[in-house]
Amino acid sequence: MPRDARAYLADILESCDAIAYALEGLDLDAYKANRLVRSSVEREFIIIGEAAAALSRIAPDLFVSISHARRIVDFRNRLTHEYPNVSDVIVWGIAKRDVPVLRDECADLMRALGEVGESS
Repeated sequence: MPRDARAYLADILESCDAIAYALEGLDLDAYKANRLVRSSVEREFIIIGEAAAALSRIAPDLFVSISHARRIVDFRNRLTHEYPNVSDVIVWGIAKRDVPVLRDECADLMRALGEVGESS
Protein backbone atom coordinates (compact mmCIF):
# COMPACT_ATOMS: atom_id res chain seq x y z
CA MET A 1 0.00 0.00 0.00
CA PRO A 2 1.48 3.37 -0.97
CA ARG A 3 2.27 5.81 1.80
CA ASP A 4 0.54 9.16 1.91
CA ALA A 5 1.72 12.63 2.90
CA ARG A 6 0.62 12.12 6.51
CA ALA A 7 2.91 9.10 6.83
CA TYR A 8 5.93 11.04 5.58
CA LEU A 9 5.14 14.00 7.81
CA ALA A 10 4.84 11.59 10.74
CA ASP A 11 8.28 10.19 9.88
CA ILE A 12 9.71 13.71 9.94
CA LEU A 13 8.04 14.47 13.28
CA GLU A 14 9.32 11.23 14.83
CA SER A 15 12.85 11.92 13.60
CA CYS A 16 12.75 15.49 14.91
CA ASP A 17 11.69 14.14 18.30
CA ALA A 18 14.42 11.48 18.20
CA ILE A 19 17.05 14.13 17.46
CA ALA A 20 15.84 16.31 20.33
CA TYR A 21 15.88 13.30 22.67
CA ALA A 22 19.38 12.23 21.58
CA LEU A 23 20.77 15.72 22.23
CA GLU A 24 19.00 16.27 25.53
CA GLY A 25 21.50 17.37 28.16
CA LEU A 26 24.45 17.45 25.75
CA ASP A 27 26.62 20.35 24.72
CA LEU A 28 28.59 20.49 21.48
CA ASP A 29 31.71 18.93 23.00
CA ALA A 30 29.74 15.99 24.43
CA TYR A 31 28.02 15.54 21.06
CA LYS A 32 31.33 15.53 19.20
CA ALA A 33 32.78 12.99 21.65
CA ASN A 34 29.92 10.49 21.33
CA ARG A 35 29.96 8.57 18.06
CA LEU A 36 26.74 6.70 18.85
CA VAL A 37 24.82 9.93 19.36
CA ARG A 38 26.33 11.47 16.21
CA SER A 39 25.39 8.37 14.20
CA SER A 40 21.88 8.39 15.60
CA VAL A 41 21.34 12.07 14.82
CA GLU A 42 22.75 11.68 11.31
CA ARG A 43 20.49 8.66 10.69
CA GLU A 44 17.45 10.68 11.75
CA PHE A 45 18.48 13.46 9.36
CA ILE A 46 18.70 10.89 6.56
CA ILE A 47 15.15 9.74 7.36
CA ILE A 48 13.97 13.36 7.38
CA GLY A 49 15.59 13.94 3.98
CA GLU A 50 14.11 10.78 2.50
CA ALA A 51 10.65 11.66 3.78
CA ALA A 52 10.97 15.20 2.41
CA ALA A 53 12.06 13.84 -0.98
CA ALA A 54 9.02 11.57 -1.01
CA LEU A 55 6.80 14.55 -0.22
CA SER A 56 8.32 16.42 -3.16
CA ARG A 57 7.03 13.65 -5.42
CA ILE A 58 3.62 12.89 -3.94
CA ALA A 59 2.64 16.25 -2.43
CA PRO A 60 4.72 19.03 -3.99
CA ASP A 61 2.41 21.68 -2.50
CA LEU A 62 3.28 20.44 1.00
CA PHE A 63 6.96 20.10 0.15
CA VAL A 64 7.31 23.74 -0.89
CA SER A 65 5.49 24.88 2.25
CA ILE A 66 8.31 23.48 4.41
CA SER A 67 11.10 26.00 5.04
CA HIS A 68 14.31 25.04 3.28
CA ALA A 69 12.72 21.84 1.94
CA ARG A 70 15.19 21.49 -0.92
CA ARG A 71 18.12 22.06 1.46
CA ILE A 72 16.77 19.32 3.72
CA VAL A 73 16.96 16.82 0.85
CA ASP A 74 20.39 18.13 -0.14
CA PHE A 75 21.62 17.73 3.45
CA ARG A 76 20.46 14.10 3.42
CA ASN A 77 22.41 13.54 0.22
CA ARG A 78 25.51 15.10 1.74
CA LEU A 79 25.26 12.96 4.87
CA THR A 80 24.87 9.85 2.74
CA HIS A 81 27.29 10.44 -0.12
CA GLU A 82 29.83 12.88 1.32
CA TYR A 83 30.04 11.45 4.82
CA PRO A 84 33.80 12.01 5.22
CA ASN A 85 33.22 15.75 4.87
CA VAL A 86 30.36 16.07 7.35
CA SER A 87 31.03 18.67 10.03
CA ASP A 88 29.83 17.81 13.52
CA VAL A 89 29.50 21.53 14.24
CA ILE A 90 27.18 22.01 11.25
CA VAL A 91 25.07 18.96 12.13
CA TRP A 92 24.81 20.20 15.73
CA GLY A 93 23.81 23.68 14.60
CA ILE A 94 21.12 22.38 12.28
CA ALA A 95 19.83 20.06 14.97
CA LYS A 96 19.59 22.79 17.59
CA ARG A 97 18.46 25.68 15.37
CA ASP A 98 16.42 24.21 12.52
CA VAL A 99 14.93 20.94 13.79
CA PRO A 100 12.53 22.63 16.26
CA VAL A 101 11.26 24.90 13.46
CA LEU A 102 10.87 21.94 11.09
CA ARG A 103 9.00 20.00 13.75
CA ASP A 104 6.57 22.86 14.32
CA GLU A 105 5.97 23.31 10.59
CA CYS A 106 5.30 19.61 10.05
CA ALA A 107 3.01 19.44 13.09
CA ASP A 108 1.04 22.38 11.66
CA LEU A 109 0.81 20.62 8.29
CA MET A 110 -0.39 17.42 9.98
CA ARG A 111 -3.07 19.37 11.82
CA ALA A 112 -4.14 21.05 8.57
CA LEU A 113 -4.31 17.69 6.80
CA GLY A 114 -6.32 16.27 9.68
CA GLU A 115 -8.81 19.12 9.48
CA VAL A 116 -9.12 18.69 5.73
CA GLY A 117 -9.53 14.94 6.12
CA GLU A 118 -12.17 15.31 8.84
CA SER A 119 -14.34 17.69 6.83
CA SER A 120 -14.22 15.63 3.63
